[in-house]
Amino acid sequence: MPWTQARQAPLIMGVVNVTPDSFSDGGRFHDPEAAVAHARGLIAAGADMLDIGGESTRPGAQTVPEAEEIRRVVPVIEALVGSGAILSIDTRKPGVARAAVAAGATIWNDVTALSQETESPAVAAELGCDVVLMHMKGSPATMQDNPAYEDVVGEVCGFLARRAEIAMAAGVARERIALDPGIGFGKRADHSLTLIRDLDRLVALGFPVLLGVSRKRFVRAIDPTAEDPNDRIGGSLASALWGASKGAAAVRVHDVRETAQALAVWRAIERGAL
Repeated sequence: MPWTQARQAPLIMGVVNVTPDSFSDGGRFHDPEAAVAHARGLIAAGADMLDIGGESTRPGAQTVPEAEEIRRVVPVIEALVGSGAILSIDTRKPGVARAAVAAGATIWNDVTALSQETESPAVAAELGCDVVLMHMKGSPATMQDNPAYEDVVGEVCGFLARRAEIAMAAGVARERIALDPGIGFGKRADHSLTLIRDLDRLVALGFPVLLGVSRKRFVRAIDPTAEDPNDRIGGSLASALWGASKGAAAVRVHDVRETAQALAVWRAIERGAL
């Protein structure tokens, strides 16, 4: 698994949205050539991995037909094989995962933790790829409709531990599983802040943890002037550094250069040397 082989953690996963409607950069890289050029720029800026998605999972997003999702992502993945970055497919659909892995992706990042389709765990085992299991309450279309928890950290950890057990029972090797708390996916701002604060509790389950805090809405709850996602870079960096201090194996970000610089300075301060 890539994040367990890293020389220094956390690794940086750059976001490549080949969509017209993603919350932060929807439409900017919908054209495959634009998406590939953007991805190569992220690699040059310091991305270790690229997470390529053809269906938005922003709050209120609707499902994209499988054939259309494949049409969007496969040419991008094929063009990036051999680029020096590890390629991840961000999808809920096992059929899209099959096509993406055949094209060269080696990670299946699933916001439903392989639960949308009953065959998803078995397909992940068959593909032999790494998988990221993410927590989401509800679906993108409904997840922000007044989400409630009694113990958000305990419930998220319990859900992801169960999904990991289901994946392993289907034949996915433990060392191929990573977990993601799903910041902003069926969570109010206070839920997200608590999950980030106590990320070490999820790390303690013994799986690598991927943290996605980039440009998320909880930053706007702290800074109401940050209505535009592009105005949340400072909050994203602060959250990524906190996650790194709590043991995150990788951070999923839009702003790769800024994140790479922040992590490099953080490490230099920690060492007390360049």
